[in-house]
Amino acid sequence: MHILGPTVFLLALGVGMGESFMWPRLVVVFGPDIRWFFLIGVSLQAVVMLEMARYAMATGESIFTGAARVFKPLMWFFFATAIGVYIWPGHMSAGAGAFENLTGIPWQITGTIALVLVAVVFTAARVIYDLLEKVLGVLIGCLVIGTAIIASMVGSLADLGATLTGMFAFGYFPDGMMTAAWFPVVVGSIAFAGPSGMQQMWYTLHLRESGAAMGAHIPKLAGVAHARETDVVAMPARGFMFDTEDPVEMEKWKGWRKWITFDALFLFWGVTMLVTVSFTVMAMAASRQSTTVKASLLDGDRDAALPAMADAFSAAGTEALGGIFLGFIALIGLNATLGLFDSFSRGQADMVFNNVKGAKKIGMPKLYGAFLWGVVAFGIIIVNWGPADGPGAVLDILAFLSTFAMGAYCVTLLLVNNRILPKPIRPGIVSNVIIGFAAVFYLGMLLYSVLVFGVADMG
Repeated sequence: MHILGPTVFLLALGVGMGESFMWPRLVVVFGPDIRWFFLIGVSLQAVVMLEMARYAMATGESIFTGAARVFKPLMWFFFATAIGVYIWPGHMSAGAGAFENLTGIPWQITGTIALVLVAVVFTAARVIYDLLEKVLGVLIGCLVIGTAIIASMVGSLADLGATLTGMFAFGYFPDGMMTAAWFPVVVGSIAFAGPSGMQQMWYTLHLRESGAAMGAHIPKLAGVAHARETDVVAMPARGFMFDTEDPVEMEKWKGWRKWITFDALFLFWGVTMLVTVSFTVMAMAASRQSTTVKASLLDGDRDAALPAMADAFSAAGTEALGGIFLGFIALIGLNATLGLFDSFSRGQADMVFNNVKGAKKIGMPKLYGAFLWGVVAFGIIIVNWGPADGPGAVLDILAFLSTFAMGAYCVTLLLVNNRILPKPIRPGIVSNVIIGFAAVFYLGMLLYSVLVFGVADMG
């Protein structure tokens, strides 16, 4: 059962504000038929997950190390991109905004406290991966079951039918979508259909930590409070490769690929889809109950969706349902932030450890701690004194920037898997075509949005 852990991480990162907030918001404005964009986005992500896992399980290395083997500046590009994208604490901001609607406590206060709490917990953890796997597993379970129950209480079979058929309304372009106000939001929401930005790249680190395939030869990362002198030299400078000409080893490899395929299709794709169906049904119920939420969103009030949907749930069921809904959004914000901040710090530390002279003397735990507290400090600055107008705007900026990272990592995947891996375990033509399409899809939408509407419209 321990090898299910990496998928729990990816679900924690993937089942976040896109599924619970950004896509329900689009459904309120444009109707359920816009969900065909979500189907494309999450299906592409499932294939990306399979291909990210290919390199990590074959070598025990992260995809960042693979990128450095192809062209070292490519790895440093992702190092800089991670800093440029993930200084924006979008998930925590949106979760804190929901908590403000629930309790009246300003979102800046709860966001700041939560950010510090995340850093303290990771610093004190004996083995960070083991702690996170347990915590995120419980949170994801509560989320999946809880949202399904609430959706069944406030929604109807007609809502469920419209939600499911909307995923196959290919070619539906609603009035108002192709505008400066909404097209960049749609682009960001497609990126947030599942794990966004560099989250799939970080997944390779969690595979290694779980001991999947060749990752079994790499030691686990300890928190700074429990780091020992031996941890400075315990992390190897490079990964390992099995003998692809040995039939016995290839049978083991095929077994691992079957496991990761099950993970991608049933656990990742299936659970992500289940949660977003539940939230879409809730959004449709909310739009019926509240006549003002759609108008407020169209008028540019990004933060109108949360209180309006909570009020609608209260009207559709009981007063407590509105509070429970806001509680779920706050939980998702914390859940995603736990995964994101750990992954960001782990990824940056991995790149520095393997590619900066003298970094190995510092050790992976201390490098991890430095990046963790750094991103927390910057997040506190953004939450309290940042340029964005409210938590919804912070989330939109994060989503839009994530699209750029996703197009870039698809190109990197093609290079790493087809140039470095031995021929017997390289991806097939179908996988390569899908990853190539994903690169064009993400970068093409981003370029169109920038050229036609301008990034400034996101703020």
